[in-house]
Amino acid sequence: MSRLLRIYLLFFLPFIFMVSCGNSNKQHLEKASLKINNSLQTSSADTMDRYEVFKTEEEWKQILSSGEYRILRGRGTELPFVNEYYDNEKEGIYYCRACGQPLYSSETKYKSGTGWPSFWQPIKSSLVEEKEDNSFFMTRTEIVCSRCGSHLGHVFNDGPEPTGLRYCMNSKALTFKEMDLSDVDVEELSVIEVE
Repeated sequence: MSRLLRIYLLFFLPFIFMVSCGNSNKQHLEKASLKINNSLQTSSADTMDRYEVFKTEEEWKQILSSGEYRILRGRGTELPFVNEYYDNEKEGIYYCRACGQPLYSSETKYKSGTGWPSFWQPIKSSLVEEKEDNSFFMTRTEIVCSRCGSHLGHVFNDGPEPTGLRYCMNSKALTFKEMDLSDVDVEELSVIEVE
């Protein structure tokens, strides 16, 4: 790897990430955001045993690829514009890659221009939880799967109507199943086996 490319990756890529995801006004976002269990989940030190799916970190490492583990369990972020689902326009459902819980429908996916798959709402608000994230010298709202506690991405208040929200997700945190949604009640979907 050339020295110039390494310098770019080390110094400019984090800056691009911070600009793309924005530094949302927390109070405004909390007002607009879908409330999970009527309260914003703010503790990043939560124990994982409160989730329906519990595995040790060693078990997660055996199940997930290293990239998936870095995102889902290590709260990482993938590169924008070069991830699997950024420009996916197929009809179907996006599931949690860690536990198979249905999360988002292609019907609420839109092109946000940020480089990550973006949705204006989850299938049901109870499928995701919000947590305060103070990394990268800013306050953001992290989105985790409500079934296994895995990191999915963040939510911002710069999305389209009707919610005004942008659920900015990592492709490595999702599994997509193509399906005709005209005959599907997305709110009644079951958990799937993850590969």
